[in-house]
Amino acid sequence: MKRLLKTLSILALLIIVTSCSSVRVATDYDQNVAFNEYKTFAFFKTGIDKAEINDLDKRRILRAIEAELLAKGFTKSENPDLLVSLFTKSQQRVDVYNNAWGMGAWGWGGWGWGGFGPGFGPGWGWGWNNQPSTSVSVEGVLYIDLIDANKKELVWQGMGTGFLSRNMDKKEQRIKEFVTKIMEKYPPESQK
Repeated sequence: MKRLLKTLSILALLIIVTSCSSVRVATDYDQNVAFNEYKTFAFFKTGIDKAEINDLDKRRILRAIEAELLAKGFTKSENPDLLVSLFTKSQQRVDVYNNAWGMGAWGWGGWGWGGFGPGFGPGWGWGWNNQPSTSVSVEGVLYIDLIDANKKELVWQGMGTGFLSRNMDKKEQRIKEFVTKIMEKYPPESQK
């Protein structure tokens, strides 16, 4: 029985971890823009300086964006067609899990271990742990803005939302995942 409980606990943890690993992406863009005319880019320092993240993470994000744009055939330039800016948001998320593992449990309640013993009203139950547990995680949002350098107008925005890693070894990988998923949506489908 303990082995079954341990297996179920590990399975539940894997489901939680894998469900938290994805990045949800949304984009918005100006439908009147010919995105195939943009060939060069530069980073918009004024916008990037305002992003409320540490300098290490900014550099990680900028390197990932640069790699994605270079892979799409863009060239970094002093006189760019596009300016790239970014900003971030984050919020703490607290999840509460009911750990009442067992074979059901319906009825009005009662007292006794796991539903056994004298009780109040009809019911049955079999349980081990009725204490809830909590999980605290940080959900972050990364916005990547592409601005027409000549018009100084936002022409495309990608937004990625997902859970952030506190593990330093996985942090760079997670940032690359955010940027890759967002930049997969550029240029817009209608412009490809």
